Formats: sequence, structure tokens, C-alpha cells
Amino acid sequence: MLRTTVDLEAIAHNVAYMKDVVAPARLMCVVKADAYGHGMERVAPVMDTAGADAFGVATLGEAVALRDVIPNTPIAAWLWNPKEDLTPALDAGIQIGIPSLEHARALIATGRQAEVFVMVETGMHRSGVDKQQWEEAFALLRDAPTLTVLGLMSHFACADEPAHPHNDHQEAEFREALTCARGVGLECPVNHMANSPAALTRPSARFDQVRVGVALYGLEPVAGRDHGLKPAMTWESSVVAVKPISEGESTSYGLTWTADSDRQLATVAVGYADGLPRAFQGALKVGLGGELYPQVGRVCMDQIVVDLGANERGVKAGDHAVIFGEGGMSATELAEATGTINYEIVCRPTGRTERFYREGDNNAK
Repeated sequence: MLRTTVDLEAIAHNVAYMKDVVAPARLMCVVKADAYGHGMERVAPVMDTAGADAFGVATLGEAVALRDVIPNTPIAAWLWNPKEDLTPALDAGIQIGIPSLEHARALIATGRQAEVFVMVETGMHRSGVDKQQWEEAFALLRDAPTLTVLGLMSHFACADEPAHPHNDHQEAEFREALTCARGVGLECPVNHMANSPAALTRPSARFDQVRVGVALYGLEPVAGRDHGLKPAMTWESSVVAVKPISEGESTSYGLTWTADSDRQLATVAVGYADGLPRAFQGALKVGLGGELYPQVGRVCMDQIVVDLGANERGVKAGDHAVIFGEGGMSATELAEATGTINYEIVCRPTGRTERFYREGDNNAK
């Protein structure tokens, strides 16, 4: 009843498009968080075929799982703690991000061969070797016989605001870190800083490789722009009942919405247990038969109520109800209506949601 449908042809289109945009830089496809809710096991091979030069995830566990479906293309991971068992990731040939001296020492202590990226602090103040420790960290890794430093990596804080002055500051800091690293004796052939918005709007920051995530799933990363990406996910459910409500009557918990005239309501099977937040009350418009209808009243654990007005289109039980995607609000529109970002919206479908994939005219789980 409740399902997401992921268009694999849209994924392939977006990968090919981004690869062309950023050339000659390499394209790292980011598939963390189960490919932003799209399903890593099915999506990553499509990206691989469409031209991915490398893959990126957050955790070592994600990287090891990805290696089972992507046997040859490089995979990098960068979110781990120094006490974590690195054996599975090293056995799988995962490239490791180094965010601190403590992490560097922990990896060196394993005595294992590994390829690494040094994460440098450039102004986001979240993760990365601080500037005063750059030279020490670079020298430590240079002298580690078991480690190969592939390059540096960092992350923009405001790339989705292309004119923000902090972007210039961070890029300048990254270039300074590169100069420092090469001065210490590291070659750093593969360096990456640009995420989706920076990859699209800031050519100077593409360096040798870009880390693209949200754009690969067809979501516009810069407000007000349209880069021709194809959204890949639709989240839909079914109408389970249609019933009348009279003027002055109210619906759902707390009776927070009252009908201002006689009308009809549809009950749709989706709720906060499935990832639709209670706080979305009144912001969502549900797609029914190509029209958008407002969700009204409290979002419940299992269901929502939709105002059909006079129900002139004859919506009935069993009809498809689009929460976002094709035939409904876009993920970006829903994000704007609810005060969040489209990244979060596509990670929302959970609970009883089943995932299906479309290739051409064929749908399959």
C-alpha cells in the first residue's frame, strides 16, 4: 500500500550529466545513508555503469556492504572512531578518511596497508585536521610505510549559497593545505572538496575529484536554479476511505481543523510511523488524479486526512495518493513548505514503506 518507486533511468541520466559537467575531474558518487534513501544495493551498480569513478559513504560499515555489490571501483569512507575495528574495511580495500592525528595514529598502529585521504579543516568546524596540526599530520602520514596518501579532502559549509563569501575563504584554505602537504613531501594526486552545489556552480573548486550526492538523485542543490536533473523517487500510498464531513465538524486528533462547508475527506495510509512527521500538518498537499489536495488535521501514526472539497474528480478508495514525486509535490517543494531541505525529504520514507524500482516500463521490488 505504501511504497517508494525509484527511477533507475533517472539515476543513470543524472550520473552521466554530472560526469560531463565536472570533466576532467573524477566523479565520486556518494551513496551514504542507503543512497539517500534510494537503496544502495540497487542504485550503486547503475551509477557504476553510468560512469562513476569512485564511491563515497560515511561509515566503514556502509563501505564494507557496498564492496559486496561494487567489487572493483574505489570506495572511500570517512566517519569512524579511533577505537573502531578497522579490519573489515581494510580487508575490503576501503580508502579511509583521516580527520585527526588520533585517527592517523590509530590507523598506523594496525600495521595494515591502506590508501587514505587527509581531511583538513577549512572553516566548517565539524571534522578535519586543524590548521595548526596540518604539518605534523602530513609528516606523520608521509613517514608511515604502510599508508598511501591519495590526497586531501574537505567540505563546504555554504556551497548551496554560491555567492557566500565563506566559500572563497574555504577554497583558499584548502589550497593552502595542499601547498603545505606538498611542501612536506606528499604528492596528493586526488584532492576533493566540491559537493553537489559546488560541483555545479564553482568550477575552481572541482580540483581532481568531486563528491556528488544529492544531485545524482535528481534533487536541485541550489535554491532557485534548475540544472536539468531528473528526480528519481516517488513516495505514494493509497486512499483507504472517502467520507463526508459537514460544515462545523472537525477531523483527526485534537480536532485542529474544522470544515467551513459541507465537503468530503479522504483517508490516506501514511503516518509518522512511516516517516511523515507530525509537524508537517497543513504543509503537505497530496497528489490525487493529477490534482493537489491539502492534508488537514493532525498527522497520525498510520494515516492522514486530505480535504477533497466537493470531490468533483470522484476520488475513491483504492486510488493512488502521491506524497511527493511524480504526480504530487516535488521533494523540493515539500521541503520548502516544511522548512527543511530536499535531502531530508527523500530520507524520510521508512516504516512500512516498500521500495520498488523502475527501469523503462518495468517495476520490480
